[in-house]
Amino acid sequence: MRKRTRQRYQRATALITALLVLFMSFGLGTALVSLSTSGLRHVAREEQSLRTLYAAEAGLEYKKMQVWKLFKVEQKFDSFVPWELASPTNPMETVGGDLGDGLRYSCGIVGQRINSDFSRELTFRAVGWLDQDNDGQLDAEEYRTVIEQTIEFTLERSQVFDYAYFANNYGWMYGFGANDLIVNGDMRANGNFDFSGGTPTINGSVYACANNKLIPPAAGYVNITPTQWSNSYYNSQNNPRARQAYDPTLHGAKGSATYEQWRDLIYDQNASIVNNRVSGAVVSDARGTKTYSGTVLDPTPNKELPLPDLDDISRYISLSQNYVDQRQTFADGTPNPNYGQGAYVEVWDTSQNRYVRLSTNGVVNGSGVLIGTSDKPIRIHGPVTFTGDVVIKGYVEGQGTLYAGRNVHIVGSVSYKNPPDFRGTDPTAIEQQNEKKDILGLAARGSVIMGNVKSFGYYPLYYMKPPFTKPRYDEYGNLIPAFDATQVDQYGRKRYQSLYSDDYIASIAENINQIDAILFTNFVGGGNIATGGGGCTINGSIICKDEAMVLYSLPLRLNYDNRIRDRGPGTRPLIDIDLPRAPKMVPKLWQVLSGGAG
Repeated sequence: MRKRTRQRYQRATALITALLVLFMSFGLGTALVSLSTSGLRHVAREEQSLRTLYAAEAGLEYKKMQVWKLFKVEQKFDSFVPWELASPTNPMETVGGDLGDGLRYSCGIVGQRINSDFSRELTFRAVGWLDQDNDGQLDAEEYRTVIEQTIEFTLERSQVFDYAYFANNYGWMYGFGANDLIVNGDMRANGNFDFSGGTPTINGSVYACANNKLIPPAAGYVNITPTQWSNSYYNSQNNPRARQAYDPTLHGAKGSATYEQWRDLIYDQNASIVNNRVSGAVVSDARGTKTYSGTVLDPTPNKELPLPDLDDISRYISLSQNYVDQRQTFADGTPNPNYGQGAYVEVWDTSQNRYVRLSTNGVVNGSGVLIGTSDKPIRIHGPVTFTGDVVIKGYVEGQGTLYAGRNVHIVGSVSYKNPPDFRGTDPTAIEQQNEKKDILGLAARGSVIMGNVKSFGYYPLYYMKPPFTKPRYDEYGNLIPAFDATQVDQYGRKRYQSLYSDDYIASIAENINQIDAILFTNFVGGGNIATGGGGCTINGSIICKDEAMVLYSLPLRLNYDNRIRDRGPGTRPLIDIDLPRAPKMVPKLWQVLSGGAG
């Protein structure tokens, strides 16, 4: 009986073990099936999440580009005014799209913040979803992802003022040898940059970029590498109006803290990558950035820079009327004598034996002739707007910009009474000294015309009209005809002529050997210069759509004035003379608000 009981016990134990193994196998199988199903669901959710996120981003980018294109063309905030009412419950300017395979997006403006007269922040909210029933509507059970981004749209100091020469259409220099044209600064075009009939000396960088808006389209090439001076030879010239050339004993080893203080204020013939940024003179175009010797530093194609637009002169009238100098002291601690002052321009009146202020609250209604001498210079402070022409020659004292509702006519040399001097061993001391020196901006809604217009013939008019000037398309594909200076405008004058008579302009015109100014024009910048011999020197910049300067005697020299140079986000140039502003878009906060269904 004991034996049989033991056998029954053993059989019972085996049965229980078998059942346990069976249940465990079943449970394990069920768990594996469950895990597999859960994994598939997780993968499906991840796929839905990624697809709807990409759809939302597509809608966001599309809407952002819509607003940016409008802002880039208009260069003002008038279109932003209705969006001040936008909110998450009242989205405005909503756009939608179908990406196929049931994937859709919708994006709109859900908020606006006014930071200043030159800055607006727009908040965009976008949703991407899987439209399961293909009704074009976001239903409660459909999977979606919602994202939001804030973008700052600003009108700020334009980067075109970082160059001694900037042409929005085509950059060109014809007929200059190494000693005939010497540019101490950088040059740039929003198209091709061509040197022909000689190889001039460019002690700086040359930039070009592809531009399909031009007619014909520009491939974006610098056609040849120009000549450049060595650092030692450059410094031996001891030019007070040009930036210094790199000297490691003075400017520090590349990459050092001392070097970083100087790097944007000096010329260096030997370009390289320093602290992850290109430094030194380069040739940069649609093929990338390379040294003058041909070493590629960065293969990334160069890009177009937006050019400011002065078409709406009322904006600058308002700028002039509302200007108040807010700078109490200079960087060295000395008081600013113009603190609290508005914008003005004054000239010496010999009949009254005193200075006469031409502007009223920063504005001159009509045109004005400004002539200064060494003893009685033109006095300028802040941004002053003329609704007509500005005619100018002689000495200038002060800091400011003259805006012209039509043309700026330079009828003789323009020189600073107190010019800057960029020599020295201490960058802080150099800047503190030059912060107080004279600086002038001349900005024309029409053109900047140099010389005696009565004597204009084949030269320079050939370069001021088609076929030399070219048509182009705007951001929306609308054709903009080529500029033609010989056309008659609404004033009954040819566009190159002044509102003053040709005889009067001829009576005051003189040989132009020097122009101390930052020149900006909505159209053409040019004319006949150095007609009396001696060549010509431009200390500053010339920024234009089409350039048409004809030099009658050699050499031509350009010395960039780095006091107006951009010094990075959130900073101001050494001297801010309220030069024309350009549009910019700066991404801010980006976040995913929600995802899933329901």
